[in-house]
Amino acid sequence: MLWRSLTLATAVVVCAGTVALADSTAVSEDAGKWFDADDVPTYKFAEDGTADWFTWRGYKKYTANCFQCHGPDGLGSSFAPNLADSLKRIDYYKFTEIVSSGQQNVWHPENSIMPAWGTDKNVMCFLDSIYVYLRGRSDGAIDRGEPKRPAINTAARDEENACLAE
Repeated sequence: MLWRSLTLATAVVVCAGTVALADSTAVSEDAGKWFDADDVPTYKFAEDGTADWFTWRGYKKYTANCFQCHGPDGLGSSFAPNLADSLKRIDYYKFTEIVSSGQQNVWHPENSIMPAWGTDKNVMCFLDSIYVYLRGRSDGAIDRGEPKRPAINTAARDEENACLAE
């Protein structure tokens, strides 16, 4: 289900262009996933500082799939940009477009290329989680290192596993 909705979201970006960056305040929730007023995934913390499942999972998946190029905590490297900074300039829809389709990074002296991850389920099945984690880093709401782990969200984990099995 998530896999198909990402394809649709990317199509909307191509047709509609980008939209203004949304406020990161969580205003609604669906099965443990939080959304802002523009219905864009966002982070949420419990009073004790525990991250929501998707924020914590995003850290784990970022570290497994993006860290090698974009460095620890989304801070960039010598050949890939600082994503905490990049999310100050691009919205969720542009982020999903870049991750799924790739892009040439002309800012870099070597003109590095961000590969397209659109067919990699280990990235695409967790794209919202990765975005939520990086959004929190960009907003300054998440410090460096692993966010405080929440209880397992079994419904979300089951959906992730179903996505991976498709």
